[in-house]
Order: sequence, then C-alpha cells, then structure tokens
Amino acid sequence: MAFVKSFWQKNYKKIIPVLVLILLVLGGHFVFERKEQPNKESQSQKSAAEAEKSDGLSLKEQTSLPNPLQEKVGQMLIIGFRGTSWQDNSFIAKALNDLKIGGIILFDYDAPSAMFPRNIVNPNQTKQLIGNLQKHSSVPLFISIDVEGGYVNRLKSKYGFIDIPSAAKMGQGAPEQTLQIAKNLGQELSNLGINFDFAPVVDLNINPQNPVIGKLGRSFGENTQVVISHAENFINGLTQSNIITSIKHFPGHGSSQTDSHQGITDITNTYQAEELVPFQELVKKNIAPTIMVAHTFNKNLDEKYPASLSQNTIQKTLKELLNFQGVVVCDDLSMGAISQNYGLKEAAVKMVQAGCDLIIISNNVGIYDETLPYQVSNAILQSASLGEIPTSSIEASYNKIMDLKKEFGIIE
Repeated sequence: MAFVKSFWQKNYKKIIPVLVLILLVLGGHFVFERKEQPNKESQSQKSAAEAEKSDGLSLKEQTSLPNPLQEKVGQMLIIGFRGTSWQDNSFIAKALNDLKIGGIILFDYDAPSAMFPRNIVNPNQTKQLIGNLQKHSSVPLFISIDVEGGYVNRLKSKYGFIDIPSAAKMGQGAPEQTLQIAKNLGQELSNLGINFDFAPVVDLNINPQNPVIGKLGRSFGENTQVVISHAENFINGLTQSNIITSIKHFPGHGSSQTDSHQGITDITNTYQAEELVPFQELVKKNIAPTIMVAHTFNKNLDEKYPASLSQNTIQKTLKELLNFQGVVVCDDLSMGAISQNYGLKEAAVKMVQAGCDLIIISNNVGIYDETLPYQVSNAILQSASLGEIPTSSIEASYNKIMDLKKEFGIIE
C-alpha cells in the first residue's frame, strides 16, 4: 500500500490525463446525429438582402425583437471587419447597432483580398479606431487581437509597435524574462485600448514539423513544465495591465500534421495524453480566464465532431473533468476545418450546444461576407426558439461574458 501511495504521489500528473482519455473512451461518446448540410453556395455572392430572406426569422425581424435574448446572443459574438477608421455607414457600425455584438477582432492583413492594411496601420490610427468603436457601442466591447509574438503578431514593429519574440524564443530563456516581455506588451495593449489577447499558446511542440505550431515557433517547447511556467508568466504579465488572455488550442494542437485553417485536422493517431497537462495545471492555478478550443478532430474524444463542436470535449472534458469555470472561446468559425465540412448555421448551433460561450467570426479566411454575423445570430435564435438550444445556456454564457468584462474593468 505504501508503494502505491508513493507511486501515485510521484506520477499523478502524468497518470491523470491518461485516465481522463481512457474514461472518455470507455464511458462512451456523447454523439448526436448530424443534420443534413444545407446546399453550399458562395457566401461572398450572397447579399444582405438575400440573407434577410433566408429561412426562419428575417434580419429585420431579428434585430427588432423586443426579447432581450437577441442582445445576449450578440454578446457571444466577436467579429472581424474591414476598415482602418470609423465610418458611420460601414458594416461594423451597422453590426454594432443591429446585433449588439460582444467584441471585435483586429488584423493587420486582409487574407481574402491578400492586401494590407485591414485594421492596423500605426499606433495612433489603431488607438483612434478603437476609441471610436467603443464610443459607438452601447455595451463596451472586447477589443481582441492575436499577439503571441514572433510570426503571429498583428502589431508588428514595422508599424511602430514594440517587438515581441516568438514563444519558441521565450521558451529558451528564463520565465522571468517572459514575464517582463508580457508586462511591456500589456502596457502597449492597454494604451491602445485593446483588452483581449488570444494568447498564450500552451500546445506542446511534439511535432516540430507541425505547419501551424512547431514550424511557426508558436510553442514554448516540448517540456510540459517549461510550457506551463512560461505561459503562467505570460498570463501574469498581461493581467497586470488588465488584459484578458486565452490559453490555446484545447485539448492540444502540438502533435498535428496539418493546419486547421486549411481543412480538417485529425490528431487521433498523434495526440498524446501529456498535451492535456498544461491546460489542466493552468486551470488548477486559476489564472486562465478563457480557453480557446481548437478545430482538431480526435475520435477518441468524439467520433463525429471536432473539438469546437463536441459536447464530449467541451462539456465533459474541459468543464466537468478539468473543472474549468471560465469563458470558453471557440476558434474562428471561418476556418477551413469548419467551413469546408459544415454549414455555417449548423456549425454555430453545434458550438453553442457543445458549450462554447464566445464565437469568433473573423471574416478573414477565404471569403469576406458581411452577412455572416447576422446569419450566425439568426441561427442561434432560431434554435433557441425551437428548444434545440436551451435559453438557460445562452443566459449562462451571457452572464459569464458580462462577469469577465466586469472583472477586467471593461464595464462597471
């Protein structure tokens, strides 16, 4: 008995993730029948007028609903847009008014047109744009961005922002250096009016040839303790400036061999139990306000759906087994892993049913379609009216979002 106790004390961190995966497999998969996908048409060709005529509530009916549920759904959306300055008749101005969206996401590069700039030119222009966005929003916004450092950094030094090294480079140094880098970044973000950074990456560098993690230097390293230590310091550095962070990409993207931006990413045969450890430990430390869920597919967790659409992954694994109580963010709805395999409305509804609180609609992958957030909002409301999504689920997400905004001083 003493041997068993000693063995458990020394190895429980490695054993628990393995047990989690075994329990998930043995306990059965909470899989639901997938509805027939709607006919795929080019969303870029679909006008706002056509979107209003789509099945269910019209756009006009949706945005004039007296029921406050529509505004609560709006708070669950983070959307991307084109524009470097405020325009009263712009898409984003209308979306703020119509949908009461929860936040926006900024980019320097517009992928659909392969052109610069999209939102970011220099510090003064970016600060002014953000100020106008907040001024015209009835509820203060999440102003979000991807600044991990290195390759994934929308605030590049060539635009006049501070230089941030990659996670791979930070991981080679002392965690205290990462803390200082994050402090400097936090101050810059705060000065600009940005309050939400989708970072740090806590994926393990299991496959150095991984096209979306390892090859881009987005991982702090392959050692779990190194990743945990640097991620903790990165989070603490940003938190000092009241910047919300989001550890990603749950349940782990480091072993993948393909890029989920481009299409389905199956990690069934490459995923290792230790990839769960950084998420597990950072949740235990209670310093991760949000977690971003990946579009990776692992049939050992769910035989049908990728993580971002999977109740078994989000509800059963993240919320129940890891006891995560914060805000769950699902990776960009526009990414190829989703758009190439699911209808937009189906995917949005599945995300909410799975337990996602915040949905990103970047409009910065493949095509640019200003009807997307309207379609997503409409689909969620339709499903709620049919009882497919419990109203209590939307209420719970809304409350978590508003609590997060209060916690980080975005609203009073």
